[in-house]
Amino acid sequence: MDDDARLEEVLNEVGPRLRKIRQERGATLSALSEATGISVSTLSRLEAGRRRPSLELLLPIARAHQVPLDELVGAPQVGDPRVRAKPIVRGNRTMLPLTRQPGGLHAYKVIIQPSADDDCEQRTHEGYEWLYVLAGRLRLRLGEHDVVLGPGEAAEFDTHVPHWFGPAADAPVEFLSLFGPQGERMHVRARPKAH
Repeated sequence: MDDDARLEEVLNEVGPRLRKIRQERGATLSALSEATGISVSTLSRLEAGRRRPSLELLLPIARAHQVPLDELVGAPQVGDPRVRAKPIVRGNRTMLPLTRQPGGLHAYKVIIQPSADDDCEQRTHEGYEWLYVLAGRLRLRLGEHDVVLGPGEAAEFDTHVPHWFGPAADAPVEFLSLFGPQGERMHVRARPKAH
């Protein structure tokens, strides 16, 4: 069904819906006319589908019936806005994808549990990564560097540099990871501190 046919179908359903709402409230066309300032004949034609609904007609009717305009026109329910990311679990690591689009930067919330089996071997791959610690302490081995980041601290690096990261203590670490293809980097704009 194309857009014009859908629009026509929605408009055709408005009249019967108006009649049903008015009758459920026990209102007569005369009483609704008095409440809205719209003539009885216009209201009758509107309910019978012989008059095309417009905002100028529907808004006063919605106010008189104390219903949202969406109810008069049968607008579809808005979907649940919550993101329901399916976690990716690999051993002691849980990654929650925060982005869904293919290509470009990808964002993840990562939780790593401490594990005696954790392989601390540094690896390399294509891309660029930015990490921001939310909770716990993150150990980052990057080339010759071995640093520990706490909550509110961030690191960024080219993933061609050998690297490994995991909990710095016997407690989980939780952080945000932004990963992009090679050459695509985060741009952080921050104002310098006033002295």
